[in-house]
Amino acid sequence: MIHSAPRNRGRTQARIIEHEKNRTARRSSPTNDKIDSDAFQKLTHGDVVTSRSSPPAVALRAFEAAARNGSFTIAATELFLTQGAISRQIRILEEFIGKKLFERLTRRVELTAVGKEYYLDIQRALLDIERATVKAMGSTSRAILTVSVMPTLGASWLMPKLARFVEQYPDIDIRFLTSIEPVNFQAGDLDAAVRVGCLPGADYGQRRPRIELEMVTSWKGVHAEYLLPDILVPVMSRKLLMQGAPISTAADLLHYPLIHTASRKYAWGDWLAAHGVTLREGGRQLDFGHFFMGLKAAADSKGIAIAPSVVVQESVLAQGDLVCPLPADVRSAGNYYLLTRKAMGPTSPLARFRDWLMHEARDAEGYVQADDELPSLA
Repeated sequence: MIHSAPRNRGRTQARIIEHEKNRTARRSSPTNDKIDSDAFQKLTHGDVVTSRSSPPAVALRAFEAAARNGSFTIAATELFLTQGAISRQIRILEEFIGKKLFERLTRRVELTAVGKEYYLDIQRALLDIERATVKAMGSTSRAILTVSVMPTLGASWLMPKLARFVEQYPDIDIRFLTSIEPVNFQAGDLDAAVRVGCLPGADYGQRRPRIELEMVTSWKGVHAEYLLPDILVPVMSRKLLMQGAPISTAADLLHYPLIHTASRKYAWGDWLAAHGVTLREGGRQLDFGHFFMGLKAAADSKGIAIAPSVVVQESVLAQGDLVCPLPADVRSAGNYYLLTRKAMGPTSPLARFRDWLMHEARDAEGYVQADDELPSLA
């Protein structure tokens, strides 16, 4: 017991020395508050190193919209930006990646091989972000349908009718994607699509204007339902009609420049052939990437465009700037179809959208019944 006190004092002194060392070390190193303060200063004053592999979100949105629509102009309208802003964002993204994503052609743009692959990856990523956001917001009580539609048909025929759908079904949200590319129901969460084309095995008759667009990547498990006829019609400005040569037959149209659309390159030749007229090689013509571009050129009195009657009747002609010099009397070798997966409950949100869309189609001006049989597509 006599020697226990000195040993305890030694241990106590050792603990005191260790405590002083720790205090000194803490004073010489930054505290957590100091570290947080430094981080905050970097965040607020821009002294932050961003990831080299994460491009600006705005540029990604612009690229996805432009790639999906095949047009900087449509992407600008969709995102409420100017065409110049879309072009700048695409250039920023191309500089970031170090590769070209688009080929800039006359009056249209096309994705490069790198751009096509990048678009598919980015679209999936953006859809994942959207789903995660909806989930975080707790919006589980509202159904969300994703529908792909062609740009001009969507803008001129479908979009103006959506207010009626929203009023009738306030618990269903529709997310529209605009594209003319074949639909791939095997990839992604697409619920439905509207496309124009030919059904496999269907007979559309002879000497009808061709539709060279493919509707789907695979018909397996896809249900196609007739929506609207594809009837091509010449369209020109009222001013050009009054100032130019008289038009009473299809042959008279050859006195004017003809406006062609890249997605329907045979439209003029086939339509004229159906009227017994041969399209002259080397004749005056203008070429555009989409129908809406050709219609704009026609409104500017640049020539005569040819477009589906459903596109021009309810929207374009109603504005009074454009007229049809000849009647819409030739159906194409194909129609507009609503495409869905075969599994669809009768009271599901998709079934309600389908019923509403079919009702709108039947009420459309110029609607005619289908004249083709729908083959089995299983």
